Amino acid sequence: MVRIFDMIEPFGANKPGIIHRWLDRGKGKITMAIANKKAVFHCDVKKVWDTVTSLDDYGWRSDLSRIEVLEPGSKFVEYTKDGIATTFTITLLEPMKRYEFDMENENIHGHWAGLFFSEDGKTLIDFTEDVKTKKILLKPLISLYLKKQQAAYVADLRKALGA
Repeated sequence: MVRIFDMIEPFGANKPGIIHRWLDRGKGKITMAIANKKAVFHCDVKKVWDTVTSLDDYGWRSDLSRIEVLEPGSKFVEYTKDGIATTFTITLLEPMKRYEFDMENENIHGHWAGLFFSEDGKTLIDFTEDVKTKKILLKPLISLYLKKQQAAYVADLRKALGA
C-alpha cells in the first residue's frame, strides 16, 4: 500500500519539488508556464484549508495589501503591496480536498489548482499554476516569477500555521 506522503518523499518534507516548464501548443512559440509546488505541514488539514481559503484573514500573506470580495463564494480581487489587482474566479471548491480558480490581471491569466491530502495529522498540499503572459517581454521571466511567488506563499503559510 502506497501512502499519500510517500509520493512526496523524493522531494523531502522541507524541500518540496517545484517544476517549471514551457508548453508549446504546436505553433512553435512559448505559450504558458506550468509550476507545481508541494509541501507537508505538521497540522490538521482543516487548519490548512481554512487558512488558504479565507478571504477575511489574509494578514499572514506578505505580498497582499487587501482582498475585495466581488461575489461571495465565486469571485474576489487580491491587491498586492505593489498595487497590482488580480481577479480570481472560483471554478471548483471541494472542502478540504480541492480548490481551483481562474486568475487574471494586467500581466497574466491562467488557472490555479490546489489539492489537499491528510494523513496521520499531517497535510500535504499540491498546488499547480498554469499561467500565460499577456506581454511578450514577460515571457522569459514568468517561470522565475512563479517560483518566487510559490516559495513566498508556502513560507508565509508555514509561518502562519506554525508548522
